[in-house]
Amino acid sequence: MESPVFKKYAIIVAGGSGSRMQATLPKQFLPIAGTPVLMHTMQRFHAFDAAMPLVVVLPAAEVSTWNSLCQQHQFTVPHQVVLGGTTRFQSVKNGLAALEQEEDGVVAVHDGVRPFVDNAILQAAYGTAAQRGAAVVAVSLKDSIRRVRGGTSKAVDRAAYRLVQTPQCFRLPLLRRAYSQPESPLFTDDASVVERFGHKIELVEGSYRNIKLTTPEDLVLAEAFLLQEKRT
Repeated sequence: MESPVFKKYAIIVAGGSGSRMQATLPKQFLPIAGTPVLMHTMQRFHAFDAAMPLVVVLPAAEVSTWNSLCQQHQFTVPHQVVLGGTTRFQSVKNGLAALEQEEDGVVAVHDGVRPFVDNAILQAAYGTAAQRGAAVVAVSLKDSIRRVRGGTSKAVDRAAYRLVQTPQCFRLPLLRRAYSQPESPLFTDDASVVERFGHKIELVEGSYRNIKLTTPEDLVLAEAFLLQEKRT
């Protein structure tokens, strides 16, 4: 079944710090192959659809650093910068407000520090959301897992679980209505907000390369991924 054609948007949330990276710079600004992580991420979306409006959500204190980096690297991918909130929920809500003039379409919410999202993932996520309203990228677990309760642990079936990634794609009117709900501690990502609103979440296959750069070891992997991409 062919997916309906909708205008595409992306809200790229880049509100992280450098604490777990043991870095002074926020992790979205750390360089891989000489270019800040966030720029790599944005280039993936721009390469997928150059006409797609990109909204980048940044902490207010980091906007001047970002503007300086864009100038330094002569970064020309068109985008709108929006100030983040105190929580991810508020940050995504602020990003949605930047699209208030748009009536319909499919919007992706993506972590700014996931720079290895590829065209196949984007095609599947946007296409499934166009058909079903909501699509979330996820991968199977590689390792065994155990449930811990009251000081004891028990093996559970890993086949019953998935590791959730981004992008998480939604029809724009649906995501707007879902984010009109009061914020809840149960909202761990955009899918949980939409699910609480009463809409079913479809899963699409992600990639083990689509990593979220969080620790120094992740930067080593990122450099290796980029090197491999240049060779192929």
